Amino acid sequence: MKNLMLTLTISLLFSPLAYAVDTVQLPAAMPAYGKDKPIPTPHIVKKTLANGLQVWVVPRTGLPRVDFVLAVRGAGYAADDARNPGFANLMAGLLNEGTARRDSRAIAEAAQGMGGSVGGSAALDGIVVSANAVASQAGPMLELLSEVARAPAFPAKEVALAKANALQSLKVQEATPRFRAERALGKAIYGIHPYGQTEPTVEAIDSATEAMLKAEHAKRFRPDRSLLVITGRINELDAMKLAQKAFGDWKTEAVAPAETAQAPTAAKPVRVLLERAGSVQSTIRIGSPGIAAGADDLVPMRLASTILGGGFSSRVNLNLREEKGYTYGASAGARVYRNGGAIVGGADVRNAVSGAALTEFFSEYRRIGAELVPPAEMEMNKRYVAGTYLVTNQLQRAVANTLASNWLIGLPPEFLGQYVPLIQKVTPEQVRSIGKKYFAPENQSIVVVGDKAAVGEQLKAFGEFVVTDK
Repeated sequence: MKNLMLTLTISLLFSPLAYAVDTVQLPAAMPAYGKDKPIPTPHIVKKTLANGLQVWVVPRTGLPRVDFVLAVRGAGYAADDARNPGFANLMAGLLNEGTARRDSRAIAEAAQGMGGSVGGSAALDGIVVSANAVASQAGPMLELLSEVARAPAFPAKEVALAKANALQSLKVQEATPRFRAERALGKAIYGIHPYGQTEPTVEAIDSATEAMLKAEHAKRFRPDRSLLVITGRINELDAMKLAQKAFGDWKTEAVAPAETAQAPTAAKPVRVLLERAGSVQSTIRIGSPGIAAGADDLVPMRLASTILGGGFSSRVNLNLREEKGYTYGASAGARVYRNGGAIVGGADVRNAVSGAALTEFFSEYRRIGAELVPPAEMEMNKRYVAGTYLVTNQLQRAVANTLASNWLIGLPPEFLGQYVPLIQKVTPEQVRSIGKKYFAPENQSIVVVGDKAAVGEQLKAFGEFVVTDK
């Protein structure tokens, strides 16, 4: 049988049919791309409840499902004090682990029974609590979301388990060069600002208590600093009634946390080598202060970041990966938040090319600030940014998350539909101006995690490095 199959295979390979594809005439040129279709700003019904909670309703047809996102501004990492970095993450993760009425299992079973889930996550500028359910269970699910967000009990056994998991996770992270590099770069860019103090410590995790969690929750979770987005197969009137029922009596008497200060817009560049004896590669991070989400340069910055280092076809990746073979992947670009931002680039490279990799990074940084991006490259990247954004925001969950995330960092709801048209209007001159202003090599701090014996000599060309094992 095997010989018969082999004979048939060989016969097919050398038969005329095997080469029939050669006779197919391909078109001389591919059809032109269709015109980009911007996301139309959805019809958003807005209402502010008496307690200050903003409610946005975005009705959609399609699947019989409703998505909810509660965004709480000022509750995230930036609200953590210097002694308790990462506290917001611990608190967000414990929201659905028990309330005054239900334990963690009962919460999970209730959510599953409604065809969905509920849970929280932390970001720099806030905490987001998300939930979803089949449309027929929209009311009960919103009640569950309200219970989880407003009345978490922080049960002792769940707090102990969360702390144990956090300590174990930190131990694993501490062993990874990327974690160490990002932590050091954050401090170099932001100094003592809260944006640079987001990574947990053993001391911070150990010091967290049920009483601290309850007190911080009472301060941070406030209706006057929150937005509820409801989207899906639900009409506006019913959605508003459900919101009023679930959140209308939400009040808080605790003193609100102070607003996050503006992050620095400039910082003295530093050079840090984090010792990792025996490492066969070095982890490189370069960075400097950037811009807040509300800055006028936001949209040109996003396109410039994409061109420079925001995708596989970006300049730094093509240079360091495809042309030089230094790394499996390199990136560079802007990170934007409500009160500031950062310019960050990086790659993991072989020890022998650590210095050369830095040289190529800075060469690309200089080029984007000195030369106009060619029309074909501009067009390709505009299509990539627009296409990715359009595809991502097709799902109603994504629309709810985008609206909530934009609100947290200070962008209006209309930005959802304005983004693609604004990207299309960015000029090569604007990209060059962004490059010159924000990506100047002389303003960048450098953090390298690696073996001093292997890479120390190469780094001398970039300044004097402080060597530490922290």
